[in-house]
Amino acid sequence: MAEAQLCGLQDEVTCSVCLDTLSDPVSIPCGHNFCLKCLTDYWDHSQVCSCPQCRHTFTTRPELNRNPLLNEVVKKLKKMGLTPSPPQSHNYAGPGDVECDACTGKKFRAVKSCLTCMASFCQPHLQPHCEIAAWKGHKLVDPDGNLKEKLCVKHQKSLEIFCRTDEMCICMMCVVTGHKGHEMVDLETEREEKEKQLGVTLSEIRRRLEEREKKLKETRRVMEQMKASLERELEENEKSFTDLIHYIEEAQKKLVERIREQEKREIEKAEGVMERLEKEIEELKKRDAELKELSDTKDNVHFLQTFSSRCVLPAHGDSLSFTVIAGFSFEDLRKELSGLKMSLEKISQWDIKTWTPSGHEAPLVTLQSPEPQNRDEFLQYFCPLTLDINTAHRLLHLSEGNQKVTSERTKAEYPDHPDRFDYWEQVVCREALTGTRCYWEVECTGESLRIGVAYKGLSRKGNNRECLFGNNDTSWGLAWCNSRYSVHHNNKETALSAPYSPRIGVYLDWPAGSLSFYSISHTMTLLHRFNTSFIEPLYPGCYLGCKSTVTICQLMPCDY
Repeated sequence: MAEAQLCGLQDEVTCSVCLDTLSDPVSIPCGHNFCLKCLTDYWDHSQVCSCPQCRHTFTTRPELNRNPLLNEVVKKLKKMGLTPSPPQSHNYAGPGDVECDACTGKKFRAVKSCLTCMASFCQPHLQPHCEIAAWKGHKLVDPDGNLKEKLCVKHQKSLEIFCRTDEMCICMMCVVTGHKGHEMVDLETEREEKEKQLGVTLSEIRRRLEEREKKLKETRRVMEQMKASLERELEENEKSFTDLIHYIEEAQKKLVERIREQEKREIEKAEGVMERLEKEIEELKKRDAELKELSDTKDNVHFLQTFSSRCVLPAHGDSLSFTVIAGFSFEDLRKELSGLKMSLEKISQWDIKTWTPSGHEAPLVTLQSPEPQNRDEFLQYFCPLTLDINTAHRLLHLSEGNQKVTSERTKAEYPDHPDRFDYWEQVVCREALTGTRCYWEVECTGESLRIGVAYKGLSRKGNNRECLFGNNDTSWGLAWCNSRYSVHHNNKETALSAPYSPRIGVYLDWPAGSLSFYSISHTMTLLHRFNTSFIEPLYPGCYLGCKSTVTICQLMPCDY
């Protein structure tokens, strides 16, 4: 019977701070019991003196004395093995857990956070919120480690209202002190509205994600095609060069054989000539000796009898007609070899590289789509452009959303800007075009104007004519002046013979180094194409003479 009564006291002998059996139990005026050390440490670390369990606050710190009766109960429970088991280690707060604000020493894991108390509690310290009537109305939420963010910085009150005017969460004090007349709603209502926006944003993100994944897949496919194409190209080039080397070696071998054969024939012929000459020389020497002997004889009879037979020159036949070729000439072969040598030198000097916009070398390995053949294909590369008002000369007036520029005699009130043209009536677009294909069209009116592209470094100040589009090596332009077209680059002008068209199409293939101008009517007519190597981003722009206008065409979907 006594044992059963003691078993019912297990909860009473548990310290709500350390959640273990009371050690040196003490009681405080509100009736709750704690370990002497736990309660002393708790009050030493608190700014106010309150009960850790019921939160009752004491004006003066009570004197703590051991409760002898409770101490005896604890001893008997320990002897009987009926003391509560110590808390398991898994109740302690670990990395990523929200700690209990009421625990002293090692913190336990919080199971709820109170938005009214602005504190988080473990299961034992949460008990008063379930038992005390005044605390049952508190708003409990899942453990939140960022409760301070839910307090108004100015008033230290809970954030309960959303001000749509200022786009911020506010407390009730803020409503009456700094947000009078503002549009305000409760947090739940604003959350619903924001969730709708969130849904739209998520849909857009997923759409873009799908596009990027599709683009990634396409890029990988193109890359694999590129690799396969380059492998085929390498194999074909290697075979071509191998065959070329083989043909050269064969030609050299045959040439050596022919020269050696000719050498052998000529040597044999020369040896034959020398053999005959040696025989004639021997015969002539013999005849010379005989005639000298005849001349020296004193016997007149012998002289006269032998004179007729001996005073006759020996016949030389054709032996002296043989000729020896001292040098050989293969003039045609030399010409062919010289041409081949020049071709090989050109191949060895090929500059098989291009330059990136950053100025670094990059391999010239770009898979290009076929050149557009009609306007529909050009429009696939349509690029919307906007004139940069910070670059416009003050006599140029921009309108229609900075899509149209007109040259007038009255100055516009533009502020000073380092990119503004201060002498030549020019303007460039905001968009930098690089590394891709772009196409745009402009409508032109007036007697004098230029359209083109330029690097960002195009000079903007002074009356030097090198500031004009096409009058330097950093820009390219098409001009209409004196009822004729001309193109300009690096201060070089090339006249064109073409009828006037108010609409001009410009096609830029930056990787290929191609810039083309077309007149647009019922057909597209190529006016001129520049071929070069671009090394920087290009900015479209124009120059306007008096009373001229240029409008960037905004092509509608039906134009595609």
